[in-house]
Amino acid sequence: MDTQTIRTQMPETYKAITEKAGLIGNDAYAFVRAGLKGVPNKFYAVERGLVAGTPFDLPGVSDEVARIMVQFGCTFLIMWAPEAQKGGNDGAR
Repeated sequence: MDTQTIRTQMPETYKAITEKAGLIGNDAYAFVRAGLKGVPNKFYAVERGLVAGTPFDLPGVSDEVARIMVQFGCTFLIMWAPEAQKGGNDGAR
């Protein structure tokens, strides 16, 4: 997955990235690039069956996210590095 695919095929993810950049600046793009390069716990998104970034490996996070996705039927999910939460809410949408 690359940024062009996110822009063209994952509109909600692209919107969330630009909104996060509005809150925390260029760090948002750095988190996305890190996740796309395979660094865990930086950026992970799922939209309409497409996946971008690297899954989180923080204790309990993947299990909880999987449970929520199955329980509520998720078509869009975005996860940000914990340090991306500065200056914003908890990142939930």
